[in-house]
Amino acid sequence: MEVEKTVLQFIGEWTGVHAWVVRAFVVVLVTLTLDFVSHQVLRRLQRKLMDTRNPWDDAVLLAVRSPLRLLIWIIGITLAADIARVEAGGALFEIVPSIRSVGVIVCLAWFLTRLTANVQQSIINRGVASGEPYDRTTADAIGKLVRASVLITTALVILQTLGFSISGVLAFGGIGGIAVGFAAKDLLANFFGGLMLYLDRPFKVGDWIRSPDREIEGTVEHIGWRLTVIRSFSKRPVYVPNSLFASIAVVNPSRMTHRRIKETIGIRYADVGRMADIVQAVEQMLREHPEIDDSQTLMVHFNAFSPSSLDFFIYTFTHTTNWVKFHAIKQDVLLQTEAIIHKHDAEIAFPTSTLHIPDGVRVLPDTGSSL
Repeated sequence: MEVEKTVLQFIGEWTGVHAWVVRAFVVVLVTLTLDFVSHQVLRRLQRKLMDTRNPWDDAVLLAVRSPLRLLIWIIGITLAADIARVEAGGALFEIVPSIRSVGVIVCLAWFLTRLTANVQQSIINRGVASGEPYDRTTADAIGKLVRASVLITTALVILQTLGFSISGVLAFGGIGGIAVGFAAKDLLANFFGGLMLYLDRPFKVGDWIRSPDREIEGTVEHIGWRLTVIRSFSKRPVYVPNSLFASIAVVNPSRMTHRRIKETIGIRYADVGRMADIVQAVEQMLREHPEIDDSQTLMVHFNAFSPSSLDFFIYTFTHTTNWVKFHAIKQDVLLQTEAIIHKHDAEIAFPTSTLHIPDGVRVLPDTGSSL
């Protein structure tokens, strides 16, 4: 200690400045050195960890880099300020211990929020890369809840550090919450609507949904605490408040197990004698079709005497739920049905009209006269 004072006094006399200024400068220099060393060490460590298949070490390392550097500078600057406070005095320096405590708490909260976001993204990336089933909506919900808990806890700890009574703050928050609840009832309704979406999970990000009650149809892009973003098939974003989902019906076609083919086909009245064979051949074709699930309801029956045709219907389900592939299968079924009708020397009917004249038609000769 005496050696340190002697060295600092010597440097101070040699440079013409106070010893405490030299001491503060040394603290800042050490802080700068520690910041540089930590940056280099973390960067090299990141290069080595990138070669590993474990995503969690990358998440921790990326989360700790910026908060650690900020923490080093907060501690270094506040230590230098403590030296100035002891030597030079001043009321402004009295808040330095509080600033240091708050800074450490903020750095820890920043690290936890970054770690939560990185772990959440790692889970999503791992599920996409490996093809393993995962629920992105649940991952987003848990991530948001953890970050909200960290922020609320941080705010309370900071208030306690600054000398405020947490019990008083909570009591005031309870009284003020009533007023806020009346003033922001729509915002709270959307918040709890989003919470119900996370708990009930009628749909998730990536699902195709539609509502028969409202003109809402498209792919879910984002489920937030206040609103849900749906990308319509015209590629326009639709922003739906979460409270609306509590009062409307939502259909989720993405969770269907099969797609249905339901078609009515008519043949001519002149082909009535061939109807039974046609219906039987079409049903046999569907049962042998590799893309048709004959374990589900499969019906082909003569259905109605229509004004211009004899109608039979096809009712069956495909294995696939893919919309594009379904239409290719449906096209193949319809073309094979037409081929079966043609094979039985029948024709698909089209609207026709027959005019019956009881007394016949008498055609007058052309006299060549004009009006």
